[in-house]
Amino acid sequence: MRIPLPASRRRRRLLAGVLAIALAGVLLVAGSNALVLLGGGGSATVADAPHAQVALVLGAQVTRDGRMSTMLADRVRVAAELYRAGKVDKVLASGDHGRPEYDEVNAMRTALIAQGVPPRDVFTDHAGFDTWDSAVRAREVFDVSSALVVTQGFHLPRAVWLARRAGLEATGVAADLTGYGRAQQRSEVREVLARVKAVEQVVTGADPRFLGPEIPVSGDGRASLG
Repeated sequence: MRIPLPASRRRRRLLAGVLAIALAGVLLVAGSNALVLLGGGGSATVADAPHAQVALVLGAQVTRDGRMSTMLADRVRVAAELYRAGKVDKVLASGDHGRPEYDEVNAMRTALIAQGVPPRDVFTDHAGFDTWDSAVRAREVFDVSSALVVTQGFHLPRAVWLARRAGLEATGVAADLTGYGRAQQRSEVREVLARVKAVEQVVTGADPRFLGPEIPVSGDGRASLG
């Protein structure tokens, strides 16, 4: 006959199990963040950035009437500066255009052209639903080999790390031109867990949600209009 454990011992075992799971979670988060921050750290300015095929501009929120958030407007502005400085040959605007009423990509394209980038040199990726999708599609769909990745500093290590894991020769250029207040604070908190997801995507070799036909950046950007 099996003698049941005393209630106190059962509680201690349960507590030990909970603590072990919690410790494993902390180690996973800490390890993933360290890997991404070390592997994607560092950034360049417009002045000292190396030459690359494209400025890869990562999408961010737009309003329902198509106005760019401050973060996205700053990314576009830096990408246009890189183009005008001769640091890149083309600009690849990659973001979420998964439904007709929400369109990060054409908002970026319109602003880039208004800031002096010729339409033929603006490529649009309408299925850049997250950073990994944008990086993989830049390589697989647009045949990009080198990129200056443009986003805010809190996002930059993950973006550069993922771009390198996707096979790009990538350098980050921070687009922190203004203050973002609570939006940045919330984004910085989310970024801690987003780095864990980034490691999972790379380890599992996650496929982007869409690929589609190739549109090499060596051609005319107007071929990528969606």
